[in-house]
Amino acid sequence: MGRLVPITLTDPAHSPEAPRWPWERWVLRMMNDERDLPFVRLCMKLFFLNLPAAALLYVPGVYRWWLGALYFLVSNALFLGPFILMLHNTSHRPLFKREYRLLNLVVPWALGPFFGETPDSYFAHHVGMHHAENNLEGDLSSTLRFRRDSLPHFLRYFGRFFFLGWAELTRYHWSKRRFKMLRRFWMGELSFYALVVVLGWWNFYATLWVFIVPYVFTRVMMMCGNWAQHAFVDLSMPESPYRNSITCVNSAYNRKCFNDGYHIGHHVKPTMHWTEMPDDFLKNVDRYRAENAIVFRKLDYFSIWALLMAHQYRVLSRFYVELDTAQPKSEPEIVALLRSRTQAQARA
Repeated sequence: MGRLVPITLTDPAHSPEAPRWPWERWVLRMMNDERDLPFVRLCMKLFFLNLPAAALLYVPGVYRWWLGALYFLVSNALFLGPFILMLHNTSHRPLFKREYRLLNLVVPWALGPFFGETPDSYFAHHVGMHHAENNLEGDLSSTLRFRRDSLPHFLRYFGRFFFLGWAELTRYHWSKRRFKMLRRFWMGELSFYALVVVLGWWNFYATLWVFIVPYVFTRVMMMCGNWAQHAFVDLSMPESPYRNSITCVNSAYNRKCFNDGYHIGHHVKPTMHWTEMPDDFLKNVDRYRAENAIVFRKLDYFSIWALLMAHQYRVLSRFYVELDTAQPKSEPEIVALLRSRTQAQARA
């Protein structure tokens, strides 16, 4: 049986602690929202921990293959999730005020390449295309025409994105006459590839672990995440964010990654601040119930993806949040609901 409302949320829903250091108070004057101070702290950690570790691999005589592998594993285990969601949030809500707008380049341009993100490509794809198309047919990352519990379907989905995404996104923005967006996309792409070629010529093996492996790994993880975020679609109304997205509550992932689990709320209001999402969910839980929205507890998108690939619907049903207190569903009914939401849309 799923968990019944009222729901008690443990996800962060408050402003972070006050500045601890004088430099933080100074930085706050340049920021659009003081609640985003954790992003500045994360940037500082990356500049003082992650980047020096990467640079060390390029020092002549230092590189060993296991050092490169260790750098990649530690960097991604500690920082990949928080960084990607910092990039996500600052793409929707610029971190710094207009008069300091050059500082908004730090996250996508100075830090992004170390986590496999070509500068400004994420913005062009996620903000410029995905939210505009809302997982419908025009969305280049739409899951509608795939069976979301099929590994072969996922591999087709990922392969199209990985090998053809640049061409399809170029065509998309060109057709929409968004030439500024297209210029930003290609400036970021070409700058990253030029950096990899130059550094690869100097030290290929260090570049492999610092830039190339993260480039591939991040794209795999991002498409697993998007697949799970839009895995349970009500094909009778796929345009509704309540019916084409999911929400994950009370997850360690939310505490680490700035409430990224509230994907339905994010599609309803893309500029909503990450600290407001739990309260917004509680305020609108009646709408979620009326729309028969899919909500899970304790899970993250990557565990949901893995459970779908393994067809573990019964396990998923144990984490399903039952919103209908009047007529709570049995486990077989939850499993049937989840299965019905992963079917591919019939081709016209």
